[in-house]
Order: sequence, then C-alpha cells, then structure tokens
Amino acid sequence: MKIIYVICFACLLLFGCKSSKETINLKTGKDFKETWYCKDFEIDSLPGISLDKWYRQNKKKAKKTIIVAVIDTQIDKNHQDLQDEIWLNTKEIANNNLDDDQNGYVDDIQGWNFTAKKDSYIVWGNFEYVRLVREFQNKFENQTETTVSKDDLFYYKEYLRAKKKLEEESSYYKTRLKSLKYSINIFPIAKDSLRHYFPKEDYTYEQLDSLYKIHKINDKTFRQRRENNDRDLGAMIGFLMFRLESNEQTLTEVIESKIQTDSIVNKNLNINFDERKFIGDNPNILEKGYGSKNITISKEGHRSFQDHNTKVSGIIAAKRNNNLGIKGIAENVKIMPLTISFSGDEHDKDIAMAVYYAVDNGAKVINMSFIKEFSLRQQWVSEAFKYAEKHNVLLVHAAGNESFDIDKNPTYPSDNNFDGSAEICNNFINVGSISTRLNTTFVSDFSNYGKENVDLFAPGEEIYTTAAGNTYKFDSGTSLAAPMVSGTAALIWSYYPNLTATEVKQIILDSGTPYNLEVIVPGTKDKKVPFSELSKSGKVLNVYNAMKLAKEVNNKKK
Repeated sequence: MKIIYVICFACLLLFGCKSSKETINLKTGKDFKETWYCKDFEIDSLPGISLDKWYRQNKKKAKKTIIVAVIDTQIDKNHQDLQDEIWLNTKEIANNNLDDDQNGYVDDIQGWNFTAKKDSYIVWGNFEYVRLVREFQNKFENQTETTVSKDDLFYYKEYLRAKKKLEEESSYYKTRLKSLKYSINIFPIAKDSLRHYFPKEDYTYEQLDSLYKIHKINDKTFRQRRENNDRDLGAMIGFLMFRLESNEQTLTEVIESKIQTDSIVNKNLNINFDERKFIGDNPNILEKGYGSKNITISKEGHRSFQDHNTKVSGIIAAKRNNNLGIKGIAENVKIMPLTISFSGDEHDKDIAMAVYYAVDNGAKVINMSFIKEFSLRQQWVSEAFKYAEKHNVLLVHAAGNESFDIDKNPTYPSDNNFDGSAEICNNFINVGSISTRLNTTFVSDFSNYGKENVDLFAPGEEIYTTAAGNTYKFDSGTSLAAPMVSGTAALIWSYYPNLTATEVKQIILDSGTPYNLEVIVPGTKDKKVPFSELSKSGKVLNVYNAMKLAKEVNNKKK
C-alpha cells in the first residue's frame, strides 16, 4: 500500500502519508496551524479550501445524509470525533451469524474487512509486482517480444517491468538489512567509545563534527585513544553522526527498523510468501462473503499505517459541533469503513469488491487513498468503476506520493488503461497535494502530478486530523488531499441531492482556485513550470466556490 504504507513506512520506508519536516509558513496562532487548509486566500492569505468562509455564510440546513465509503485500513471507530459518524447497517442484526439483509456479508454492521479472517487480519503482504512475477514467470521467463502472442504482449512487458522492479527493491532492502544488523552490533561500541567525551551521551551533530575535525589534529588524548584502541574512534564518530541524520537515532529505533526491513525482505518482496492463503478465498474469481466484520483497530493496532483510515475519515466527517479536536468538512455524512489495505499492495479483487459493496449499500462517494505501480487484474477494478458510474457514485483517489508524472508512469487504481484508449469512466477524480507556501514549492515535493491524469490539487501538507487511539496528529501526503475532495462532494450532495456524479465532479473541477505561480516540478531540483500545467484543471479545491456553483447548476435543472 504505497500511499499508506510505503510512504508512512520509509518515511518509514516506503500506503498517504509522507511526513514533512519543513516548517509551515503560517500566521501565528494554533488555530491557523491546525486549520490552515480550511482558510481562504483572500481573507487569510493562505491557500486553503475556503471551508470556514462557506460555513460562516451558510444559514441553511442540509437536506440529506450522505454515505462516504473509505476504502483503506482498519479504523478507530471509537474515536471521540468519529464514533457517531460511522455508518450503521440498520438491515443487519449484530452478531447473530446470519446475513439478515441478504447482501452476501454476515454481520456487516459497520462495513467490511476484506483482508481478515474472523478476528485476525493480514499485517504483511506482497507488493503487486511480486505477485505479477509469480503469476507469469513460468509463462514468460524464456520468451521474447517476438515469441509471445499479440494478446500476451502487454502482460509480457508488465512482467519484465515487474521483474526489474523486484530485483532492484530486493537488492536495496537486503543491503539495508545487512547495514541495520551491523548498526545494532556497533551501536553500543560507538557509545562506549565516546563516553570519555560525553558521559551523559548528550552530544549533538555539531559537537561530533567539531570533535572529529578539530581534535583529531590537535588533541593528543584523542590521537592516543585512537592509536591505542582497536576501535577506530573516527569511524565511531562518523557512525553516530550518520545515526543523528537518519530516522533511527537510538538503538531501539534501529532495532525496530531492522524488524520492519526483515519483514519487507521476507514477506513484501518474497515470491514464495502468499498472504492470500490466510484468507481462504479463491483469488481467481470475484465473490462475496470472504473476509470479516472486524473493521476497527485492535488494542494492539499500534503500527503507523493502521491509523490511516482514521486520519482520512476525520478530514471528511469529524464532528463539527462537539468542541473537540477538528471539524470535518461535511456535517451530514456517515463513514462506511471498508478495509483492504495492509503493509504491501492492495489486491485488485479486494478493491473491486469493496467498490461493489459501497455502491450496493448506499455510498455516494468512495474515497481511495492508496496507490500501486502495477495492476495484475485491472479489468476487475475497471468494471467495478463502471458499475459505480452507472449507479451515480463518485470515485475520489489520491494521486500518490512518488513525485511521478503519472501521465508517463502508470499508477493504479486509475480511470486510465495506459494504452492510449479512452478513459474508463467519467466519475473519477485524482487529487494531488499542495502546501501553504505561495512560492516555487507550492506543490508538495512528494506529490504525483500529470496534465491528463491528475484532476486538481488540494491541501496535503501538515494536515491536523484524527488518529488512532483517540488522538490527533499532523501528517502529510496526497492521502490527506483526497478526502478534502470527498468531503466536498458529500457536502454538495447533502444540499443538492439531485445532481449527478458527473455534475459533481465537473463542479469541483470548474470551481477550483487558479494560482498564477511558477512551481518546481516534483522530483526535480529546479525545473519550473506554471502551476496550471501539473493537473487537468490547473486548480486547487475551493469549497465556497463549489457550493456556489452547485447551487447554480441545481437551479438550472429545476
């Protein structure tokens, strides 16, 4: 799960979210830092979505409650800001082991977990390119472009691309694992070597740097210690300086990274590890009923990627009138949690079945804050997207955090076949991330972009939102930009329920705010282009303008 996991994890390692270390250029005051994305450019000089402006001026009550399906990780459904905002399946009787509403899922009171079996759930799974290699290696290993059939050519090329990716990633993480094992062994030795200079181990990077540069030349004690000791003191200093620069500054953090990296090597990247066997379903067919009703985080659910859904859902639906934490974008909204994400890439089967579930059980908006670079069974997902379009459901997707031009680098799920054919559907919005900085770094340096395949941008840096364990955190990533759009779509529909999904999409794109800025293209050092060239609309989400335009479009339909 690259937005959720790969970013949260390398920031950790690689599932939404990418933590930014840059200081936000905000007006003073806690409110501005925690709610900057709600502000208005003309009023507050901040490139927010003008949400506060709309709520200050709106005097009417919403007409309808809108269900937003969040296809993601498990959720903290007991969070104080979300517990009253979780969808309830009133047609199902809780815990009677019967499918009361005959929808194909037993005891699905508040959604469904497609990656679980009873009360246990998948934590680690393959990346999609590993599955793709496993699927096609026997068929394509000794083939060439001239020997494969025309029908197989696309998957043959995908197999080669996946194989190259697997080789590169395996090499990197195996080397990293060796380095971490070495670091665990050397850490206490390095600390002991410097105890003469820092008895309390309270050194800074600058102090270590000065010790190495100055004392290695002038201090006889230093030279003596180095000459009389089999430990290379200079190397020990360099090691600790490196640790201070990294995200693993303590022995405990290094050990944790080693454990995580070991799982990446032996599970995420292991062609012989197949997490699907745990579920017990048939991975080759679309079917209802596999999985579990268990959609909430367990007491042991402490890993960073497991609170991703909680963060996403808070932006959409956190209670606005309880004077706690944050205020969600929409008031009349219920979150339908659908779990498909774990440490690894989501299965196309789970994506498709979650979309079908959401549509069949009344969702109007589906938020998908996850991404992967390969798709083994894209056709399943494409058909589910068309099904959602047919039933007037809007799909909102995070563009991803790889600094890719996704017009050139395929990313999934998508409304694009990446083969030159027409878009799959007209109800799909892909969302990139912007910051508070009204300069060349306006577009988040991690955000994917694309004049054809990213529709618009929304705030996604240093967003304060709900988190697991009844907490609140700042986080960054296109994972947090997408729910800004999902919440806006829900808000529009709660007031103007007769609009179609295509109309809501066009309203959101047309009503965005343009910014006349030259920005650095993500993934480059200094290549600059007009901001308008990085997405189809060339705009940033604006709730106030969207609600105003929605009213106009709705009135014309009467």
